[in-house]
Amino acid sequence: LQRMLSMAVEVDGSPTCSSRKIAEYIFPFILNIPLRSQREALLNALESQLLRCRLLELLFQHSCDVPTTSSMSLDKILYFLSHSSVLPQFQDETATWQRWDEMLQYLSLLLMSYQSVKLAFPLAEHLRRSLSDRMDLIIQKAKPRLQDSDDISQLDIQLKMNDFINRMQEALGQPLPLQIEEKLFMLQ
Repeated sequence: LQRMLSMAVEVDGSPTCSSRKIAEYIFPFILNIPLRSQREALLNALESQLLRCRLLELLFQHSCDVPTTSSMSLDKILYFLSHSSVLPQFQDETATWQRWDEMLQYLSLLLMSYQSVKLAFPLAEHLRRSLSDRMDLIIQKAKPRLQDSDDISQLDIQLKMNDFINRMQEALGQPLPLQIEEKLFMLQ
């Protein structure tokens, strides 16, 4: 199934459209997966980085009080860091810090998937062309080109991380567990 999903995204005339359609179809099922380990297994098993990126983007859009309409970028990941909350569907008997830990795990996975997509599809127009049309661009080994919204400063990152840490500490009402501190460091 994973291979078929990956091929469906790749060979379509527009990987952007096909990944969006497939992600929108799969997304409600992810919301109904009861255990974190099962959600993570599904997301980690996706062969298509673009599809994984789209699914995680939908997940974070769903968890924002005010969803953003901007295209996927580093700036959007920072937006999710500032505006996402722990999804109510995933609030089972697990401790609050574990739900925040899951959110950090997904943010890191989104960042890695986005970086992989940028390397695989260096130019945004690659995502709107069929595989046969992309062959010339792939052969030329086009270098990744940053979007304006990918140009974020270290200060932007630090400010958003501090805000996120403050929100999390307020929600937890205690010092951050070591596991969360490590994930925050890796994400930053």
